[in-house]
Amino acid sequence: MQIDKIRGHQTEQLFKAILELKDLDECYKFFDDLCTISELQSLTQRLEVAQMLKQRKTYDTIQHETGASTATISRVRRCVDYGSGGYNIVLDRLYPEEKESEGKTE
Repeated sequence: MQIDKIRGHQTEQLFKAILELKDLDECYKFFDDLCTISELQSLTQRLEVAQMLKQRKTYDTIQHETGASTATISRVRRCVDYGSGGYNIVLDRLYPEEKESEGKTE
């Protein structure tokens, strides 16, 4: 399983720390201390790309709206389609209305 390659004491400590955050303000403070602006922008860009892929937006649209490279979009696409399911878990919880409309044709 792909998850096994990232398992370890330090990773577990990080994930437990994130789960201890109580609200957005605490998240901002923690991630401001933890990440550089560039690292945080990369993470947020990938999540936005994943959401847009689930919305079936084209690579051109995603690239134009997010500034992500086609390599980043392709990598995120592989994770959304064949990864551990993490993007789908988070996006389905953040945007349940989009999950309900998936597969429906108008």
